Amino acid sequence: MTDLATLKKRLLADPKTKAEYDAQAPEFAIARELIAARVRAGLTQDELAERMHTTQSTIARMESGRSLPSMRTLARYAEATGSRAVVRLEAV
Repeated sequence: MTDLATLKKRLLADPKTKAEYDAQAPEFAIARELIAARVRAGLTQDELAERMHTTQSTIARMESGRSLPSMRTLARYAEATGSRAVVRLEAV
């Protein structure tokens, strides 16, 4: 049985796979921030969905990185978790 770290290393050895993985990094960073805010607030996905007047599956999609939330949705998410949304553009 292969552990996750070994599998990831093997998959990322392929240049096409690595390029796709790197291209998705911003989405995954947003997803990590969303999950962290919800966990800090001590909320389940169901509880957060109720506060936001949406569904648990919508929260799950946002937290998976599969869909990018709008700025308005990020603001609602932040408010529901007692957080503050901050946008920052950094030079590369």
